[in-house]
Amino acid sequence: MTEPISPITLPPATDAIEEGAWLQSSLELWLDREFIPESINATIALRAAQIYTRQRMEGENDLGCLVIAIITEMQAFNFKESFFGEFTIANAVSDIILDSLGIDNRCCGN
Repeated sequence: MTEPISPITLPPATDAIEEGAWLQSSLELWLDREFIPESINATIALRAAQIYTRQRMEGENDLGCLVIAIITEMQAFNFKESFFGEFTIANAVSDIILDSLGIDNRCCGN
């Protein structure tokens, strides 16, 4: 039988604004590297960081819940100038955070 994936709980935010700024710059860099640098990447990273920061300020520490919040709220974002969408952004945020925690997020440990 397949075992469920354990939730990942982040430590409580000591400075959610600083975390958000770090996430914004990390995500923009990721977006620029993933495909091509585009000016819209800065706007996408800012919006995702705003969602993340607000969620953390409200006490959200569960990474899965943070990802769902980003997916949900980024659905209202106009991605027509980008090659990315809300799922890609939320997954990238998750990957960036897991990497910062030293957690291997690659499937099957490859």
